[in-house]
Amino acid sequence: MAAAYSPSHALRLSKVEKWDGETDVIVVGFGVSGACAAIEARQAGAAVTIFEVASASGGSSALSGGEFYLGGGTWVQKENGFEDDAEQVREYLTMSGGPGVDRERVNLYAANTVSHFQWLQDQGIPFKGTYLGGKQIEPMTDDTLIWSGSEAAFPFTTVAKPAPRGHAAQMMGMGAGKLVMEKLTEKALSLGVEAHFSTRVLALIADDDNAVHGIVVRIDGEPKMYRAKKGVVLCAGGFICNEEMLKRFAPEAMDVFANPTTGGNDDGSGIRMGMSVGGAVTHMAEFFATKPSFPPDNLVKGIFVNERGQRFINEDSYHGRVTKYIMRQPNGKAWLLMDNAIFERPLFRPNVEIAAVGETWAELEAELGIAEGELQHTVEAYNRYAEAGSDPIQHKDAKWMQPLTEAPFAALSYCAEDYPATGFTLGGLVTTTSGEVLDAQGAAIGGLYAAGRTACGLPRWGEGYSSGMSLGDSSFYGRQAGIAVAKAAAR
Repeated sequence: MAAAYSPSHALRLSKVEKWDGETDVIVVGFGVSGACAAIEARQAGAAVTIFEVASASGGSSALSGGEFYLGGGTWVQKENGFEDDAEQVREYLTMSGGPGVDRERVNLYAANTVSHFQWLQDQGIPFKGTYLGGKQIEPMTDDTLIWSGSEAAFPFTTVAKPAPRGHAAQMMGMGAGKLVMEKLTEKALSLGVEAHFSTRVLALIADDDNAVHGIVVRIDGEPKMYRAKKGVVLCAGGFICNEEMLKRFAPEAMDVFANPTTGGNDDGSGIRMGMSVGGAVTHMAEFFATKPSFPPDNLVKGIFVNERGQRFINEDSYHGRVTKYIMRQPNGKAWLLMDNAIFERPLFRPNVEIAAVGETWAELEAELGIAEGELQHTVEAYNRYAEAGSDPIQHKDAKWMQPLTEAPFAALSYCAEDYPATGFTLGGLVTTTSGEVLDAQGAAIGGLYAAGRTACGLPRWGEGYSSGMSLGDSSFYGRQAGIAVAKAAAR
């Protein structure tokens, strides 16, 4: 009977009777972090083998919008008239990282965004260099530069000068992540990286001190033992597809379990493998979620209210931040109020439920079941603020404010039962900036590295997430892990 292997339990080195293969560096997962780790390790002279559970490279990265969160004065920003520098990027990312921000990681990334952008181009990823204004989820054109976060919204405007930092690969239509992965895959394979597809890594192989020496991987239905002379890099994604882990670590994320933003293999196996040899985890309760409230831009001019008739967020914030606020309203109830002058339906939810329509706000209030006078008071106050061009309550920018006075009035339902959120997890293994996985005492685990959503990186606070942070963090810190493991002494 074949032995049972589990990501949650490392196979002890003493149990390995023979190695079925060996290389310098093993990379688990062929998404953006795995690709970038492999490229850097190979360019540093290490022999590299990637094992990918899917039948092709890409992972969740290939399903993304192909945006990288970059700034500091890239040539694209300069050519389109936007001033930015590393200090502004650092301040924005520091606030975006939330209460548990990793300042060392932020500082290193902010100082190197311009050079990292050049590196991405050097790998063959094309960027047109043009700017696309307005509120975008991702470009539907082949333009490059967009506002991909809350850079121009309160409270982020209090710490950093606004600048667009979403840099999207050049491709017409949505889903440029596929192009990003095609280019990185081509580069990795051209360098001589060996790739195995439809292969599932079952467990790490570690000695009695938990130092990692290799992996157990299922190939053609059979478990094989592969030795990594320098180290193993875990780039196997997050755990949004693992119901048990969500219930244990991130129960609030169960709301997006049925509708994850993933390729389907974010089962937490990489994180569990790291934990099996003593790897510490952090921010496991944090996740990104969205119910896109734009485009079109007109929707940003509406106001969100809860079942008490109260506003709770500045509507010009990034759609993921707005969604996190929506999800924690009483009973999950939230509606976007609009008047006839601005009424439109969200592009990503054109069949959105219209919860109420009325010729007066009093009618709308009654239809929504809100206590008499509460919604009317909120709208009256907001209209005064809009007339004055200042929002002292939620600090919405005047650019997105206009009085809601033209009947009929409508409420679009963003309630949990009408508009399900989609998303992914942000927590993961604790690592150094060079990718070494740390244990609970802060010591590096020999031979083990992690990057991408398997590690807890720059994006670690759902309320501070911006589009492009995942690809930016995964590519940059995948590179750092690749560089570090290639320099490790062979064991």
